[in-house]
Amino acid sequence: MKLNRTLIAVVVASGLTYGATVFAKDESAALSAPQKTQIEGVVHDYLMKNPEVIADAVKGLQEKQFDQMRKKTQDVAVKNSAALFSTPNDPMAGNPKGKVTVVEFFDYQCPHCVDMVPALDGLVKANPEVRVVFKEFPIRGPMSVTASKAALAANMQNKYMPMHEALMKNAATLTEEGIYKLAKEAGLDVEKLKADMKSDTVEKQVKANYKLAQDLSLMGTPALFVGKTDGTSTAIEFIPGQVDQAGLQTSVAKFTS
Repeated sequence: MKLNRTLIAVVVASGLTYGATVFAKDESAALSAPQKTQIEGVVHDYLMKNPEVIADAVKGLQEKQFDQMRKKTQDVAVKNSAALFSTPNDPMAGNPKGKVTVVEFFDYQCPHCVDMVPALDGLVKANPEVRVVFKEFPIRGPMSVTASKAALAANMQNKYMPMHEALMKNAATLTEEGIYKLAKEAGLDVEKLKADMKSDTVEKQVKANYKLAQDLSLMGTPALFVGKTDGTSTAIEFIPGQVDQAGLQTSVAKFTS
């Protein structure tokens, strides 16, 4: 008895104990114990000789689950478009009145977020109708939280981007004193910054970002959303993970027509 590769993949991906079940459905008859044992042996031998079949089946299942997760997040994003695109006091780059908005959830200690900086900068320079909204999403420990609060406090001095860029370009391990040093070098009033970091305004903004990320089922950073700024589009594209400028440009182009 021979089983082809496709059938084996179906058996594995479906999580069936016996390949016999597949045949039983087709032939509308239950197989005997010896037949089941025979088929089970064939499946075992085939998988031992072709282990990549299991990897292919698992990969296919993971991709299916990933696509389902992304679609679910996109659907939820549409319902939360105001919170994504129009939350007061959210830091921005690019054209404040741009027709297309890119929202980034990020963490200053996330290496992939750091790698995203040139892509976002290039996107803004190449697209005068794009605005970028930054959602501080500190998920890598207490120092990430401190850095995010410092950036939001800098926004209260109208110097978010200098602080944001300083934190993103910082190659050293983040420390509280190091953050204040970066703030001073960026031209900020450090004492005011420290006071504003403890303010209700900053605390509520960080908590609101956490809540929105939870509603969107975000699992990590970076996480990006692209859509029309005015909220008229019936879809918002969700980009989980790092993407280059070309990828961002492709997403933006979907909402410029």
